[in-house]
Parts: sequence; structure tokens; C-alpha cells
Amino acid sequence: MIIIIHTSTPGGDLRHQLGRPEYSYRFVVEEFRPLLQELGTIIEVTDPEHEVDAIYADCQRDGESCVFLCFLPPNKVPFGLACPTIPVFAWEYDTPPNEAFGGKPRNDWTRVLGKLGFALTHSSFTVERVHDALGLDFPVCSVPAPLWNRMQTLRAGSAGQLRLPANSLLVDSRHTDLGAYRMSLIEAALPDLLPMPERAGEQNLVLDGVIYTSIYNPHDGRKNWMEMITGFCDALRDKADATLLIKLTHHDPRDLIPNMLEAIYKMGSLACRVVLLHAYLPPAEYNTLLRSTTYAVNTSHGEGQCLPLMEYMSAGKPAVAPRHTAMLDYLTPENAFIVDSSPEPGTWPHDQRQVFRTLRQRVHYQALVRAYRCSYQVARHEPEVYAAMSAAATMALQHYCSMEVVRPRLQQFVNARLSVTLVNTPDARHVDSV
Repeated sequence: MIIIIHTSTPGGDLRHQLGRPEYSYRFVVEEFRPLLQELGTIIEVTDPEHEVDAIYADCQRDGESCVFLCFLPPNKVPFGLACPTIPVFAWEYDTPPNEAFGGKPRNDWTRVLGKLGFALTHSSFTVERVHDALGLDFPVCSVPAPLWNRMQTLRAGSAGQLRLPANSLLVDSRHTDLGAYRMSLIEAALPDLLPMPERAGEQNLVLDGVIYTSIYNPHDGRKNWMEMITGFCDALRDKADATLLIKLTHHDPRDLIPNMLEAIYKMGSLACRVVLLHAYLPPAEYNTLLRSTTYAVNTSHGEGQCLPLMEYMSAGKPAVAPRHTAMLDYLTPENAFIVDSSPEPGTWPHDQRQVFRTLRQRVHYQALVRAYRCSYQVARHEPEVYAAMSAAATMALQHYCSMEVVRPRLQQFVNARLSVTLVNTPDARHVDSV
């Protein structure tokens, strides 16, 4: 079988693509690649509207099955191609876009999905939302990125030193004059940004104590960084051995870092530590960060699957996170300190009108503070509880995103879609079944 794949972010130097539209789909594609290579021959295209059907025609001539997996939001997936096209997308809100806003019919995802005829996504939450919009008979399946197997070599770990590349930006609350980043000074500096209090050149970041790690794009409003930081400072302000490390995944987060530093400053005197790290880490250094971590943290309003959280939990790191949207599939009280949340009005991220058409999840601040405090107590004084939570995290993610779970689900879905397509194709008798 020929499997054509496409996403909008090129697979070259990702450090300059972080934070740009759909950049995270590239990471999803790379997680799926080993599995897709097992199922067929992969051909990645950059211009699907001109390349896909030419490949499909060659396959039909040679009697070989062919499918196009497009890793993009539905409004950016081409339709009308002869080749069976399956969108692979993430969604984390209560209602998928069902209006042609901005004068663009494609912005109505229900219309696009209805024309394409089937879809793949990454969580049971999104499957339910699609069924709510298009009916229970619409063919859609949850296939999370199969990363669990890759993470198993990283389960054993201890605190250590993280060697940072020379081009990294490191901001440590213990070595920064936070008062310099008061809003009055930030506004006075406009339009010029205040200089970053970064430490230049290659350096070591010492990671010890109880380490809370989160990886996200600070420009993504869903990630709710303000409560993540203030809740940590509120909960563990007197704990000198507690560190919140935020790895910023954006090609240039400098315009937001002053706001993050001001948020820390406003929390008053702190013994705990907050580290902001902007660096594209080589695999060995990324793995050092993971091994040194005690807990993975998430405070988002919604998740389509959340690859960093899945990675860390697969490697045995319990979570501090809300249990909603995609995280319903793998977070439990046995593997995470659950942060209460509840629905609130939300907007579709790509809707320029920013009108309330859906729901997102509001994280309860006091529940977050309690989760930080309880998790610290367990890490410091209840090693047997921590060990049990670690094992439960690994097991839950094995059931969610291991090759053994995802492979048959993906293969069966693709085969079923190709079978339906072939039955409805006049030349189906000339094409081998998958």
C-alpha cells in the first residue's frame, strides 16, 4: 500500500517553525512515521492538490492500494481529489466549527468533513464531538500518536545537569531582578522590548529537588500559563527545593517573557524557583530534562492529545493536570493529581470574530494550588505512593498510545475506508484489495 502524507510545516529545521500555525502537526507526523512505514510505503508531498492524484493514478495503473493522510485541520484539507483522503486532526472544544465565518465555506468543518466522508483524530472526546455534529454513523476513529514504545528507554531517571546549547535563552527567577519587569516599566519600554535577563553562551542548568516541567507555546491562549505560574508560586512559595521549569516552544517568545516575569514578581517573596527555558534541545539533553522531572504539568483549557504530557507519562512521570478533553483518555486519580475544571464559554481559535460558539474548560485555581501541594508532599515524603503513580502513568499510556494499541485500530480504519471507496469505484475490479 502507498500512504501519501502531508502537513504544512516542513520537516527541516523545526526550531524556526515552533509556534507557527499547525507546527505541532509536524511532531504528530513524525510520531506516526514508524507505524506508517510498517503498514506501507510512505510518500510525503508538499503540494497535495497537484501531487496526490498523480501518485494515485500510478497506483491504480499498477493495481496498488493508495490512501492520502492529511495531517491538518479540516478547513485546510483539500477535497475533490480522486485519491481517498483522510484528514487527521486534533480538536479540544465542545463544538466543532459549524459556521462559514469570514465568508469562507471551508471554515465550516462539518461541511468539509461531510464532503470528505471520514476522519481520524486523537481522542474519544473528539470522536464524540464529531458524532454530535455529523451523526453516530459518520466514520471517525481515535488514533493517538503511537509514542509509548519510544519512551520506554527513559523510564529510569534521576536529577542531574542539563547542558544547554549556546543559542539557548535561560531565565531563572533566582538570578533575575523581577522588579525590573513591572508593567509600568514594560509599558515605558514600548515599542522596544526590555532586554531579556538571559545567561549567554553554553551553560549547565542544575536540576534538583522536586521538578515540575511543562512544555508549550506561550502564545497559545489555551495553555493558561498565568495560572500555572501563579498557582505554583502560591502553593510552594516557601519550598526552596521546588522548581517549575517551563520549556517555551516558540521561535521567539521574547515578547511574552516580560509578562511572565511580572506575574512571578507579583507573587511576592519566593523561596521556590521558576525557570523559563527557550532552546531547541538535542535528544540527549531533552532526555536529561525528562529524566530529571518529577511531575509533568498541564493547566490548559483543552487538549487535542498533548504530546509532551503523553511523552512524560509514558516514561513514568505522574501529572498535575485537569482531566478533560483528550486527557480523559489517559489521566486518572491513580496516575495524576487531578485539577478540577468546569465548562465556560469559549471561541474557536481560528475565528477572527472571537464570538462565543463553543465551550472550553476553566481550571479551578484553588484545586490547582492543592494539587501542587499534595504532589510535593508525595514526592518528598511518600516514595511508595510516587512509585505507584509512576507505574500507573506508564500503564495508562500503554493502553492509550502504544504501537500495539494504535496499529490495529489505524489499519482496520484505513482498510475499511479503502474497501468502501473501491466498491464505489467503477474500476474497482482492477485494483487489489488491501
